[in-house]
Amino acid sequence: MKLSVPDYIQAIEPYVPGKPLDELEREYGIQDSVKLASNENPLGPSPKALAAIRKGLATLHRYPDGAGHLLTRKIAGANGIRPANVVIGNGSDDIIALLVRALIQPGDRVIVPRPSFLMYAITATAAGAVVDAVPLKSLAMDFDAMVDRITAHTRLVFLCNPNNPTGTVVTRKAFERFMARLPDDVVVVVDEAYIEFARNPDCLKTGRPADVKRPLVTLRTFSKVYGLAGLRVGYGIMPAELAEVLNRVRQPFNVNTMAQAAAAAALDDRVFLNDTVGLVHRGLDDLYAALDNLGLTYVKTEANFFLIDVGQPADAVFEDMLRQGIIVRSMRAYGFPSHIRINVGLEAENRRFLNALERVLA
Repeated sequence: MKLSVPDYIQAIEPYVPGKPLDELEREYGIQDSVKLASNENPLGPSPKALAAIRKGLATLHRYPDGAGHLLTRKIAGANGIRPANVVIGNGSDDIIALLVRALIQPGDRVIVPRPSFLMYAITATAAGAVVDAVPLKSLAMDFDAMVDRITAHTRLVFLCNPNNPTGTVVTRKAFERFMARLPDDVVVVVDEAYIEFARNPDCLKTGRPADVKRPLVTLRTFSKVYGLAGLRVGYGIMPAELAEVLNRVRQPFNVNTMAQAAAAAALDDRVFLNDTVGLVHRGLDDLYAALDNLGLTYVKTEANFFLIDVGQPADAVFEDMLRQGIIVRSMRAYGFPSHIRINVGLEAENRRFLNALERVLA
């Protein structure tokens, strides 16, 4: 087959998601595996979200609410903003794509940290943008280097806070200094997918970016702390003028009926949210102590995942852990050849991980 594909599309390395549990178990001949590779919620979905899904099953013959009225009002109320400042999406990835589609023309420039969430660079490259990937400095955002990369063609800056895969955060003071140095027409996007887990009191939480007198976008997701990763629902908070532009290019039914119902109900379930955050914080503290006893180094995190230096090729440890029934993530492709990344699981899952890791490293 002969296809005419732009060179900038041909140059993209596809995002490689983790394999599903049943496929890995079949491939490796294992059972009752533990998946700690995708930063998911080990408690599952909010019970209120599940109840909302069951209630809505009878309406599946109807199209979703194209404007997401209920969910948008819930999000606005939870964040103290107006519904006009909210754009809902099929995961926060969808909002990233909408921003790029609405604001980027071929040849424009986009700044991303490296390493960070891969979809920032992939989505921008797919639109013909030039991606300026700025390496982290001591595992943190290098704002001075980002400012140095700004040109007259820079349209977007993506920041991940806490950053994936390092779990490090941006402080409010550093962010305010950075914003003051940017041209007024550069849109800054702060991806707060893991913000609910942050314990550092100095961590930036963008709060109400709709009130900021320059284009600032906050991304949030229901995939992590709310346990709705399989439904794909997220949102962006931004000035109403920018939201109106994104709604021009947004597909009318981009968030399905069940996702809208579950997300709206999950926002009301503060008990579940607090249980999830508490589980993650206790799990991190226990895992840190156990890894100290094993003599391993790791990067303390403000998210629900963290990096562990296993002192040998991470790809090999990933394979050996799979054979033990434990699914982790090798960080070689992110520039950490001897690190794995895990998310916090249930207490029994964390114990299985530690026992398996000790056997593999021995």
